[in-house]
Amino acid sequence: MSYTHWTRKLLTATLLFLAATIGFAATQPELVKVDKPARTSPVSKLEVRQLVDLLERYHYNREKVRPSTYALIIPEFMEDLDGQHLFFLSSDKLEFDKKHGSTLFYNLRDLGSTEVAFDIFATYEKRVTERITWIFEELKKEYDFNAKEFYRADRSQSEWPDSVLSSDDLWRKRLKFELVAELMDKKTPEQAKEKVRKRYERMLKNIGEFENIDIAEFFLSSFTRLYDPHSSYFSADSYEDFGISMKLKLVGIGAVLGIEDDICTIKEIIPGGPADLDKRLKPNDKIIAVAQEGADTVDIIGMKLRKIVDQIRGEKGTKVHLTVQPADDTDGSTRKEIVITRDMVKLNSARAHGAIFEIPGAEGVAPTPVGVITLPSFYGGDDPSDASEEKTSCSKDVRELLKRLKAENVKAIVLDMRRNGGGLLSEAVNITGLFINSGPVVQVRDSSGSIEVNSDENQGVEYDGPLGVLVDRFSASASEIVAGSLQDYGRAIVVGDTSTHGKGTVQTIVEMRRVIPGIMLGNTKTGAAKITIQKFYLPSGASTQVKGVVPDIILPSFEDYIPNIGEVDLKNALVWDDIRTSFFEGKALPKTIVTTLKELSLKRQASLSEFSFLNRSIEWFRLRQEQKLISLNLEDRQKQKDADEAYRKESKVERQELEKTSYVYREVRLVPPPPPRVKAEKKPDEMSPLDDDDELEGYARLDVQLRETMRILADALQFGKDPKSWNHPFAPLTAQATRQNAFSN
Repeated sequence: MSYTHWTRKLLTATLLFLAATIGFAATQPELVKVDKPARTSPVSKLEVRQLVDLLERYHYNREKVRPSTYALIIPEFMEDLDGQHLFFLSSDKLEFDKKHGSTLFYNLRDLGSTEVAFDIFATYEKRVTERITWIFEELKKEYDFNAKEFYRADRSQSEWPDSVLSSDDLWRKRLKFELVAELMDKKTPEQAKEKVRKRYERMLKNIGEFENIDIAEFFLSSFTRLYDPHSSYFSADSYEDFGISMKLKLVGIGAVLGIEDDICTIKEIIPGGPADLDKRLKPNDKIIAVAQEGADTVDIIGMKLRKIVDQIRGEKGTKVHLTVQPADDTDGSTRKEIVITRDMVKLNSARAHGAIFEIPGAEGVAPTPVGVITLPSFYGGDDPSDASEEKTSCSKDVRELLKRLKAENVKAIVLDMRRNGGGLLSEAVNITGLFINSGPVVQVRDSSGSIEVNSDENQGVEYDGPLGVLVDRFSASASEIVAGSLQDYGRAIVVGDTSTHGKGTVQTIVEMRRVIPGIMLGNTKTGAAKITIQKFYLPSGASTQVKGVVPDIILPSFEDYIPNIGEVDLKNALVWDDIRTSFFEGKALPKTIVTTLKELSLKRQASLSEFSFLNRSIEWFRLRQEQKLISLNLEDRQKQKDADEAYRKESKVERQELEKTSYVYREVRLVPPPPPRVKAEKKPDEMSPLDDDDELEGYARLDVQLRETMRILADALQFGKDPKSWNHPFAPLTAQATRQNAFSN
């Protein structure tokens, strides 16, 4: 069983928002430390020992983890609790290492004890309580916002403070950083202080609400990540949530959320859900506060993810008010309110859909019709609970779309798999089989070296014309298999970011009650382990792990400057390697055709105004991302904010001009289009060059990457009119040319 979400720290950092309940209002906490019994229950000890056994016996990377490696759990768990290195001291780590480092392996493997987790958490709770008490006193002081001081907003790579005094200085700047952000949000100094105070009151309360099972769950997932970033441990409750999330059938806003440095962050927008249709929430946006319709706003910074879920869930048709800090706002000064109506996340809205674009030619030459198929995920209709519903799958849908596009006499087709995080492996094989005659699609190897080849065994090709594949850094797992296989066969030109995500591993879920004798459990609910057991390889033998798939033609992209979104950025990611090639009737595209198509694309990138606009927007974004030190001078910050707002306004005007050149298209859908998107008036400070600002139901007015991919295919069509230009009798990127290329010298 393969789960292909690319999101890191699944247990501690992601949860799918699809269910519905009512939120609650914040209450004033007291500075009281709640003592928790630091004991591992008998059932938990059984689970821990079984978890270690499963990893040692079945994990793909098991040979890389030794008893001495277990000591690395300590800093990993500390960072899970304090990712910005704000609360712990460096002396705390030394003390934990001294006390637990040499005995961790024995305690976990033989005793099933997680007492070390409670010890570390108790120190964390103590540090947080002491620091927040200090903050409350510090907020009574007056602040000078004219000083030329700076704060490092991202401290994930910084050391923990080496003393209480250095921690005090760090926190003095931290508080100024937060206060400046509130002052720039039109608050008075006293209002700003009160806002920050309440934030830490909430954090203190949430720390006190941690239960033993939460602490153990966090710790055990820190442990599983010693093996690789996609293995994790689920408590009984989290396993239940995971099962619900995989069905994608409940009511909610339709977003995958995570916790980054105590702030709720949008990790992924679920296709077809309310957030996707609304179009205002973006990946990496931060949710600062939540309110129910007609109720007070609740600050959620520092709140546990499960508590945040309770705040945002609600009944179908009800509204939730989200206070959001946009992803491109690195200094925390911009806020906007987004109101989303909760609804059912329908599979039909997330199904593959298509369109026919008219690509302008030279003067006097008729436009070239090019088909586009957008594939959001690799879904399938094999759920037994769907007996009353129409069975469908992405391969069936894509096959039908291909038939309709061919009937419209399109000259080429683009398969758009941007932001497709994967899905069913069988569907990846079936999709690839629509474009090749037959043959291997993916090789799967387990830790023993045994290799299984998954092939398309259906003779014949559904579509044999010129084909392009469009991918980005969020294209993962099954998407990478399809893109890489079609690239191996020379069947398609792959276009996109510098590489795809790079998730080339297979996970399986093991419920603990299935491996622990029932007589030892009684009626006790148990958790589950998600363990990496296999790796993917392309027909050529190359792994998709870490490196992903490198496109034949690379286009400018914001995503190449977003940190920590690739497999290569994850700790303990399995390495890239390769195996022996499988026999297949294919061969990579000739360098001559790839080089020529790339040169033609580069000429357009250097001359077209849309690329000039895109590159300036990317450069603005890159500079903002690289701004590590944030000024604590209010005047300087206001100047930067004013400059950013001016740039956003200028970009909006330029985008609107470029949108006038959008290609004419008509949609091809298998089901009725989704409801109209919710439109909202945007304030000037809410605009960003990242914004699509698109009111069309299907395709963006200005999608530079898609437009260029279609133009690349138009170039390939021109080559097909003159076989001598690339020394083959068939047009490039076609099934006939692929077969010819495979047997040529």
